[in-house]
Amino acid sequence: MKTAIILGTRPEIIKCSPIIRECEQQKLDYFILHTGQHYSYNMDKVFFEQLKLPDAKYNLDVGSGSHGKQTGEMLIGIERILGKESPAVALVQGDTNTVLAGAIAAVKLGVKVAHVEAGLRSYDRSMPEEINRVLADHCSDYLFPPTEKSQGILLHEGIDKARVFMVGNTVVDAVQQNLEIAKSREQTFNHLGVEPDEYILVTSHRQENVDDKKRFGGILEGLKLVQKEFSIPVVYPIHPRAKKQVDAFKLDTAGIMLAEPIDYLAFLLLESKAKLVLTDSGGVQEETCILRVPCVTLRDNTERPETVEVGSNMLAGTNPGSILRASRTMISKERAWSNPFGDGKAAQRIIQILKSTGTQ
Repeated sequence: MKTAIILGTRPEIIKCSPIIRECEQQKLDYFILHTGQHYSYNMDKVFFEQLKLPDAKYNLDVGSGSHGKQTGEMLIGIERILGKESPAVALVQGDTNTVLAGAIAAVKLGVKVAHVEAGLRSYDRSMPEEINRVLADHCSDYLFPPTEKSQGILLHEGIDKARVFMVGNTVVDAVQQNLEIAKSREQTFNHLGVEPDEYILVTSHRQENVDDKKRFGGILEGLKLVQKEFSIPVVYPIHPRAKKQVDAFKLDTAGIMLAEPIDYLAFLLLESKAKLVLTDSGGVQEETCILRVPCVTLRDNTERPETVEVGSNMLAGTNPGSILRASRTMISKERAWSNPFGDGKAAQRIIQILKSTGTQ
């Protein structure tokens, strides 16, 4: 029985990589459909190569655009390919427009939908991702929540428990598998001029942060306070779009080490050896928890509350003083928290469930 793995962003490729590897290992009938939501497939091909993944069979190259335009174009392309291939199940991961388009296209064609990382909620409807999560969950046939909390959310929303399978988070599988590959990137430390455990790593890319002058300015001021307090490099590999906003808003970055974007493997290695990570990324909140690196989240809420509950992460928002106070707390935190995301065998469980239900 054929499976379509639908993805379109690099975080989706990362979290689907263990599932793809499991399909390869078991020699299952599947194909990869790349929507090109963030980058064209040609730009992402190096990413597939670095992670030692097979090529995508289909590339939509949708590119950027308004939510409606992007989602609509993906719907048209995904529907055409699913109609041609007639898979038994379409597998989507996360909360992007690719997930929404993939789930809707599949369910309208009578193709079963499997949603990996189901049940996450920030309860902030101003985030496009929150709408995508809810809609994808409620039209899915197989829901794979990563934790007991996300499983409970789905059941509380009235989803049939027979469709809900708590499997753990594929990010654990991915971190364990990809960190081995990442060891080839050790020259990254020399390239940046930093020593392991002697720097603070930053990511900030979310639209609600970098497109808002006050919020982005608050983050940068907070980073400067943190650098002054701890007197070690604060390394911020900045996305071109975020750099464009720094220039447009005329924001001051003195004291912050702005670096060119780095590839995922280099970033994973940097992340694993950081003294502290400050981020607005959901995936990074999970990875730091798994890697036992303290994290400060530059947002007012999180759909990964488990990280806060176990003590690996602290919400700071974008107020400079709050960022400094949270950093003081987390940088001295004992790295003894438990990992709530599973044992690194989520992909195996997902494939086994799909096989046992006759969809793979």
